[in-house]
Amino acid sequence: MSEINRYFKETYTESRERFRDLLSQVREKWPDAELFTENVGREEDNTIDVIYSEAASSNEKAVFMTSGEHGIEGYTGAAAIHLFVDKYMPKVDSSDTGICLVHGINPWGMRHFRRVTENNVDLNRNYFLEPSSIPRHINENYEKESHIFQPVAPVEEIGKEKTELYEAITKGMMDKGTSGIRGAKSMGQFVFERGVYYGGRSAEPSAEYMKSWQKRLLDTFERIAHMDWHTALGPTNEVTMVISDRHEKEEQELQDTYGMENVKVFSHEDVKGDSTDYFYTLRNDKAPSKKLFSALFEFGTFGTSYEAELREFTTIILENQLYWEGTDYEESREWIQKELMNMFYPGEKEWRESVLREGARAIEAVLSQEGILTSESAGSRS
Repeated sequence: MSEINRYFKETYTESRERFRDLLSQVREKWPDAELFTENVGREEDNTIDVIYSEAASSNEKAVFMTSGEHGIEGYTGAAAIHLFVDKYMPKVDSSDTGICLVHGINPWGMRHFRRVTENNVDLNRNYFLEPSSIPRHINENYEKESHIFQPVAPVEEIGKEKTELYEAITKGMMDKGTSGIRGAKSMGQFVFERGVYYGGRSAEPSAEYMKSWQKRLLDTFERIAHMDWHTALGPTNEVTMVISDRHEKEEQELQDTYGMENVKVFSHEDVKGDSTDYFYTLRNDKAPSKKLFSALFEFGTFGTSYEAELREFTTIILENQLYWEGTDYEESREWIQKELMNMFYPGEKEWRESVLREGARAIEAVLSQEGILTSESAGSRS
């Protein structure tokens, strides 16, 4: 339990402080490493924090790790970054490799235990090359099913709400097929400001700040390995690599290359505004000669069954409804808040241990394959 407490924090302030403390460890390998802080949003003292250093001799490679794009998921992401610093950073050659670690891309969401920003924007649907390229009426499935995804009244007794929502989602899946409802989620939507999966009407400050770091890394390094940490998707207690088809490898090839069992390739046509997909687009547009690996790594919670999918939709929709419309039922409030934590930041010892175990496997697999950890160092964990 002491190791779990070392890596997992329970408030945004504690997590940020622990991240900032990592600077002294990083400076043992990169003496010139700096801590950058960027205030974002309307509340005071919500910051994106970045620890960064170029390589000592030649900027051949860079380790880039990001966390907290979906605010509440940032606690687990911070644990994964801390794990990297403790166990794998000592095995990186700082003479030819730089480092960029990011805490709390969505600090407001992290502080308030929500996935979205204070503008209700899902940041991972907000990355576009130009403001004019942000789509509008692209999500036909969402607009047809908006009565499911939009809050219209306060949350009532939780049993009644769950039953009605299950029935509505099930009917939607039968009417449109499961791909229709799933598409309403994955593509994002850019019309309903109080709805779930809202990608915004303009670039969020957090996204703009992270774009500047992506460009800086592409300008500076020849090869970048980017691991963006998330929670919820995939088999329970396992890690899943989620990567854009712009990487141009099929799932089986990625499984074989990186030695990972769970790999999901998504189409850039079906998922709009994803930060890792944007990174590939930026590379292709501005620096096509640079080598880039950029993927999300999801620590699974509910699992992959149909029942788990219903549970996920219900949790997301009711949490959004509670935020906008409130409730007179304390039991409903408590159930929703507890279920949200179960989905994105479980407190169970077994799950948190699995994050450290699976996170170590993913870090070792990716950084070894990308030439950042040597085969000798990757085989011996400290």
